[in-house]
Amino acid sequence: MTDLRTDIIPAEQIFIKNGRDRSLNLKAICIFAATGFFLEKDTYFTDLEALQPATDYKFDSENKITDSKRYWEWNYSPRNLSLRQATEEFAHLFEKLTDENLRGKKIILPLSGGLDSRTQAAAVERNSDISCYSYKFENSFNETKYAKEICRIKNFNFSEYTIPSGYLWKVIDRLSCINHCYADFTHPRQIAVEEQIKDLGDIFYLGHWGDVLFDDMGVEDNLSFDVQSEILYKKIVKRSGTELASALWKYWELEGEFKDYFKERISDLLGEIKIDNANSRIRAFKSGYWAPRWTSANMKIFSELHPVYLPYYDNEMCRFICTIPEHLLAGRQIQIEYIKMKNPELAKVPWQTYDPLNLYNYKEFDRISRLPLRAFNKAKRIFRENILKKKLTLRNWEIQFKGEENQKHLERYLLKSDSLNRLVSKEIVKEFYDKFRNEDEVFYSHSVSMLLTLSVFTEKFMDEEIV
Repeated sequence: MTDLRTDIIPAEQIFIKNGRDRSLNLKAICIFAATGFFLEKDTYFTDLEALQPATDYKFDSENKITDSKRYWEWNYSPRNLSLRQATEEFAHLFEKLTDENLRGKKIILPLSGGLDSRTQAAAVERNSDISCYSYKFENSFNETKYAKEICRIKNFNFSEYTIPSGYLWKVIDRLSCINHCYADFTHPRQIAVEEQIKDLGDIFYLGHWGDVLFDDMGVEDNLSFDVQSEILYKKIVKRSGTELASALWKYWELEGEFKDYFKERISDLLGEIKIDNANSRIRAFKSGYWAPRWTSANMKIFSELHPVYLPYYDNEMCRFICTIPEHLLAGRQIQIEYIKMKNPELAKVPWQTYDPLNLYNYKEFDRISRLPLRAFNKAKRIFRENILKKKLTLRNWEIQFKGEENQKHLERYLLKSDSLNRLVSKEIVKEFYDKFRNEDEVFYSHSVSMLLTLSVFTEKFMDEEIV
């Protein structure tokens, strides 16, 4: 390996042997169990580390790191800008990046009812060679209607797909070979339709991380460091994650308490970010540690099919966002104003979060005048679920874990896996699976998902030689 510079937000995890004796990194696995991603350099093993963002690396002839140095740090350097000025600057940069990276390509754009992909659709010219797609869960609400309307307005090719129940068990081997179990298997539903979407074009135009860069973190700018650290902990840890991690920590007889260890790790890493503004600092933490190790973990599902371009990951976009005052980022203002400026008709398509309202009137959502409609829609949902017994599928894990057939597959990995029991006791596995089945399936779905991931890891990779 020659010298290497990593991107500010790397789209791919790169691992390197660090020369120590090989053993399982049990503390790192506990954090993984709690959050769904590994933190900083952590991996499953003590002699393997992940290369860090925005860093220059030097290697010797045996691919061992001889030197590393950060070439860029997240910062908050706001300029005196109006919303109009910020939007115009964003428009210039976003369209420049889009043109430079997609010109002459057959573009594949996944579209949703959110703002990130709609912003991308607005930036792409009408005469571009572009195919869009959207999908919905089997037995779910019609997610694809927003994308279909956007494509009608832009005259883009459009395909819609339904993600079938239980698709995971047909692709779990392939998915584990792609992400090496560095992310759980319930989120990347695009793998269910990879054979169809790969023929739509020759480059994926992906909108990951726009919702983090172009919004506030929902806190006061002058929040104290200790409160920032506590809020970040709560943002990162998943439901039942701490409970599972603490059970593993105790079973593996690690020193102290998991919660104390993890909070100290977060506090130390947050303290290295030299930003006073709380919203900007939390965004920097998420962009430096969450995006590269969670969002990017499944990016290879796309890149195995075609090259990818992520405008919100672009180094220029990261540098740009550090210069925008937080009050202009709050509430997705820049993206909203850009879409309204670029294509008013696109802005009139309902925003999924506030449906049936759009980018012109979404602020009316909480007004008293809208309460009757919201109450009516809620009543319809209750009637459908409680009287007609037709509950909509809303979450990724539901189509993979619920139902008799899914249950058989899940129990094969959790309750009948000798390899998993080399790492996690049968008692812990059964305890959390029983809580999922009999107490609170929503709360314990994360724990079950992580135990499934660990089961596949132990079966495929725990004894694998690291190259």
